Amino acid sequence: MKSTLYLETTIPSYLTARQSRDIIVLAHQQITQEWWEVRRMHYEIYISPVVINEIQLGDNKAAEQRLHIIKDIEILAATQEVEEVTELYLAELSLPKKAIRDATHLAFACVYGLDFLLTWNCTHIANAEIRKKLNEINAKHEILTPIICTPEELMGFKRGV
Repeated sequence: MKSTLYLETTIPSYLTARQSRDIIVLAHQQITQEWWEVRRMHYEIYISPVVINEIQLGDNKAAEQRLHIIKDIEILAATQEVEEVTELYLAELSLPKKAIRDATHLAFACVYGLDFLLTWNCTHIANAEIRKKLNEINAKHEILTPIICTPEELMGFKRGV
């Protein structure tokens, strides 16, 4: 059985964006492309309505490309529990109100008990301090916590390395 994975908005964004002049962002784009081509098929991938809403923002042509990338990915249903857990995370993770989408991504992955949450958002999601607090909150509330990581961390085992 494949592991389950929540695909956060930054992944389709990095897949479809023009090559960045910023060397770090460019490296992230290339790693994301490699993960998409080589590792994606090893996971049962899910998104949420929040991902769809976010990727529709901005330039219409770019939005179309992002929508194309996710067209065959199963969409998780928004539920009352996801809303409640989002509010819990906003309050207890001390996230700013503007980070409601980030808290919602976390809530979807946790409420649905997925194995991984894949993101390049290292400010409010793939952040060591956030992960530590999230683990504590979820343990207290008996909510499962996925492994939150970047594509670089989820490249699999390479023989000979």
